[in-house]
Amino acid sequence: MKPVRTLIVDDSASMRATLKRMLSADPEIEVVGMAPEPFAARDMIKALNPDVLTLDVEMPGMDGLSFLERIMRLRPMPVVMCSTLTARGAEVTIEALRLGAVDYVTKPSGTPEDIERDAALLCDKVKSAARSVARAGPQRLPAQPSVGASGGAAGQLIAIGSSTGGVEALFSLLPSLPADSPPILIVQHMPATFTRSFAQRLNAECRVNVVEATDGAQVTPGTVYIAPGGERHMELSGGANGRIKLIPGNPVTGHRPSVDVLFQSVAKLGAGAVGVILTGMGSDGAQGLLAMRRAGARTLGQTKETCVVWGMPRAAKEAGAVEKEVGLSAMPEAILKACRETVKVGSA
Repeated sequence: MKPVRTLIVDDSASMRATLKRMLSADPEIEVVGMAPEPFAARDMIKALNPDVLTLDVEMPGMDGLSFLERIMRLRPMPVVMCSTLTARGAEVTIEALRLGAVDYVTKPSGTPEDIERDAALLCDKVKSAARSVARAGPQRLPAQPSVGASGGAAGQLIAIGSSTGGVEALFSLLPSLPADSPPILIVQHMPATFTRSFAQRLNAECRVNVVEATDGAQVTPGTVYIAPGGERHMELSGGANGRIKLIPGNPVTGHRPSVDVLFQSVAKLGAGAVGVILTGMGSDGAQGLLAMRRAGARTLGQTKETCVVWGMPRAAKEAGAVEKEVGLSAMPEAILKACRETVKVGSA
């Protein structure tokens, strides 16, 4: 197998050297060039034709976001952003993911053990990016009609899990949902410093209200709850209008918060829930979605053709958890249709 040809773009000479050392240690990756700023990177992309780009956010001449927007418009390619764990870094990284960046890593720092962990994560994300499908920003999907005149499908709840490529997918899906949608609980794999900015950014574009979930919050129609990143899992306690529980615990399926944990807690609603698994690397959510389907919930998986990374939906499909595969552009209507149909079943 040919190594992943990678171009590093960063204005810091020391950071370029660090990233090169990390990536070059993996025999499956070849660093084909390093650029100190976007204009040099543009010429190197043309000359070297790399498989993946690692891109700094703040650089002289042209910032990383402006350069990314041009790349995704003129020559879409897999881009992994290198960010900082700050509020500003979170906002910029979320915008980069919305524009079409495949993934992001935080800039390496800390102890030798921290650096080693960061190196392994960086290499994994670069190799995963090479297998992804690059797209120019979120699709603008048509607005969907209301669930019903009652102000939503009473007694219904929607649970969504996503990872790599999920930010872009959610920016496509959620703005098209009506203001009277059933409550929506989402686990998107993301650091603790990013989820609040993510919720705020989504809220500005949606008719539903989007918030970062808090422990004990009552779940209400017309609201989307984003699981906070960090040390706790998110569960639903009670019925579709119950409360959110944020509970400490070890990572599940390699993640905390875990999609599996959310889906397992929602499975007790049976036909009162709709489960959705979107683009992402790995298998988180497969067993939880299977539990939901076995309990009577409707379950949807994003199609391979519309995923950035067809990992989580594939694992769920292979486990028998996916009732129906749906393309991203058709997902809003498919979700609302599943809600309407489960309401009919429940009232029959």
